[in-house]
Amino acid sequence: MLPTYLLSLREGLEAALIIGILLGALSKIRRTDLSPTLWLGTLTAIGVSILTAVLLTSFGMSLKDPAEAIFEGITMLIAAGILTWMIFWMSKQARFLKSELEAGVNKAVASAGKSPVFWLAFIAVVREGIELALFITAAFFAGNQNGIASNIIQTLVGTILGVGTAALLSWTLFATTVRLDLRRFFQVTGFLLILFAAGLIAHGVHEFNEVGWIPPVIEHVWNVDAIISESSLVGQLLKTLFGYSSSPSLTEMIAYFTYLVVVIVLWKRDTAPIKATATSQA
Repeated sequence: MLPTYLLSLREGLEAALIIGILLGALSKIRRTDLSPTLWLGTLTAIGVSILTAVLLTSFGMSLKDPAEAIFEGITMLIAAGILTWMIFWMSKQARFLKSELEAGVNKAVASAGKSPVFWLAFIAVVREGIELALFITAAFFAGNQNGIASNIIQTLVGTILGVGTAALLSWTLFATTVRLDLRRFFQVTGFLLILFAAGLIAHGVHEFNEVGWIPPVIEHVWNVDAIISESSLVGQLLKTLFGYSSSPSLTEMIAYFTYLVVVIVLWKRDTAPIKATATSQA
């Protein structure tokens, strides 16, 4: 539940901020009559995102091994790749997001009809929604050892709580004078999501170990199941959130730590100028 909560919170906050910026831009140019069209585009995007998550998860559950393991492995690697791209994109583009969206609103309003506003809202929100659908699907299969029924409930609860928290947080930001340090928020959640993505990489490699696509080299580097069992509450939490394995293969370990080292070094390099600028301005 915690991984889906974290993912839903971050993606939900990004989507809510986008909606808030678009609504603010319409209010600024005194075209609030187009707000219902904007909300229609937003709700349509949410519906498409939910449908995508259901279809992806249902399709994966309908498969049998080895096809299921291959599907899960590919899904986890794709989700890890998109998640990594999203973290780097937000660290670079967050400062320019508002101006770009406002320019898009001005261009859409200048066009005839309401459809440009609809599509602007739809495309902006559906990108976040499709990403979240893919992440939730990967997180669902990563925690599949809990049992299907239990995992479905935990995934739904985590998603609803995450999106709800994001909506409440966004409403507070826009309706009051409360300020959230978004740069710090995205830095903290970005680091946690890097750890989650590393876990997805390790899970994906494990699935490919099982079908023989990637050799394990050493099947069990160690076995600490007696200390922290994967079936225990702590083990399940660590497994779904950080990719913990009590008896990982050598290729799992290589993939996990190689990803962590490379991505954290690049991420620190990209975020360092932002920190330096903030320090000099203070």
